[in-house]
Amino acid sequence: MEQVRALHRLEPATNDHLAAVRVALSVAVPSLFLLALGRTDLIIYAVFGALTGMYGRSEPHQLRLRHQGQGALVLLSGVAVGVALSVNHVHSWWLVAVEATLAGAGSIYSDRVRLKPNGPFFGILALGACASVPAAVPWHMAMVIAAASSVFSILVGFSGWVRRRAWEPGATRKVPRRSAARRRELVVHAARYVLAVGAAGTVGVISGSGHPHWAMAAAAVPLAGADLPSSVRRGVHRIVGTLIGLAVTAVVLLPGPWSLPALYPALQEPGHRAVVLALLVILFQFATELFMTRHYGLAMVWFTPVVLLMTQLAAPIEPRVLILERAVETLVGALLGILVVVAVRRPGSRKRPAFLGQGPLLRLPRRPRH
Repeated sequence: MEQVRALHRLEPATNDHLAAVRVALSVAVPSLFLLALGRTDLIIYAVFGALTGMYGRSEPHQLRLRHQGQGALVLLSGVAVGVALSVNHVHSWWLVAVEATLAGAGSIYSDRVRLKPNGPFFGILALGACASVPAAVPWHMAMVIAAASSVFSILVGFSGWVRRRAWEPGATRKVPRRSAARRRELVVHAARYVLAVGAAGTVGVISGSGHPHWAMAAAAVPLAGADLPSSVRRGVHRIVGTLIGLAVTAVVLLPGPWSLPALYPALQEPGHRAVVLALLVILFQFATELFMTRHYGLAMVWFTPVVLLMTQLAAPIEPRVLILERAVETLVGALLGILVVVAVRRPGSRKRPAFLGQGPLLRLPRRPRH
């Protein structure tokens, strides 16, 4: 019931509109530049680079600069590996093995530097998305687009310093000290990522899905939770938010009396359609960041169409197939992620979760000694 109530609870706002404007601007400028060049198929690389702006949203400028540099490393690594897999036509089992391995390595790095948003999720998502679409440009050009977009988002995040000139000498981010217990915790958590992402990818490949990377990305979501309840909550929010987001995507892509193509017939022309989809990516990314820290489910309502519309711009397929596979893969991946969170506990946490009915439910009085 607590998880159900959490779906209706909206956390208080903390200047979310400023962070949303920064991220939207970071996405908009490179996307509109590519739109003007007529290369909407390359927007996917620009958007993943621009997601660098999601890191360090509430930190002082010098800390945000460093934090976003660390986030850029995760994102650009995912783009680089994903494009390399696409160029070499590496799919299916190799994709699962590579993405699961990168998830484990990204988990150790993300935990060590304490990235916010937690974990390697966006790097995993970038890898799978870039690997799933044909490379329209050479590998180095895709990386130039992603890196330039990332640098621009860092400049946007640092631009507020010119207006406020707020600099805190000696400011540092809190990072736990290295110890044997800490190293063990990092390794166990990374193993959970490898297990969850690998299992989700395996199910996706065996089922014949054309997008097993969606299941792998969804499986990583619950693992970013700080504890068991928050992990389960993130998984539930991921499922519910994605399903509602797919309804939004259907309004944009599917034909019907209630859809955008029916209301605006000009959208059925390829040129106009690409322009509208690119503009919607920018708008939906703004809404995503607006709710990212207040309600993860609401953020997924808008981030789901961002990912799908980018995919359609890069490599169009039948929208019904796209939406159906996204729903199934997200459900499977999130449930597997929750299962791994429950089965493989963090070091020092309770071994038996009470909400599963394990452990003693009734303590019998001890028999008195005679």
